[in-house]
Amino acid sequence: MEMPKPTEAHRKLEKLVGSWHGEETMHPSPWDPEGGVAQGQSEACLALDGFAVVVDYEQERDGVVSFTGHAVYTYDVAESCYVLHWFDCMGVPPNVFKGEFEGDVLTLTTRDSTRLSRIIADYSEDGLLRSAMEMSPDGENWSTLFEGEYRRSD
Repeated sequence: MEMPKPTEAHRKLEKLVGSWHGEETMHPSPWDPEGGVAQGQSEACLALDGFAVVVDYEQERDGVVSFTGHAVYTYDVAESCYVLHWFDCMGVPPNVFKGEFEGDVLTLTTRDSTRLSRIIADYSEDGLLRSAMEMSPDGENWSTLFEGEYRRSD
């Protein structure tokens, strides 16, 4: 039996692969009442014969690691959507985000008991990632948690 091969949708995740470094603007929130500037870096690699991308993320503020996370991106053929499993140092269960690429912009959304959260990742310029995370109590009024601009260094 021939092994399955990644689809074109899986291959679109290759845009995420690389070493990314950049500046982040943290907006005031319950998790960071003052907000501020941070440095973000991530290492993203293709995994599982091209069916997934695995990312390790680290944020620094004032030269100290302030936040870490781990992500696994896949494409769910049955649901025809991209899926992100996000784990981080906050000690809560993983978040599962789902969404789509529109051109080179990947938008993924999750819901918990109190709010919606979405991540928007724009890969439309080669070697550049513009990203933001937004939150909303109702899906209509969104507030920005952070914005970042990262360059691929490999």
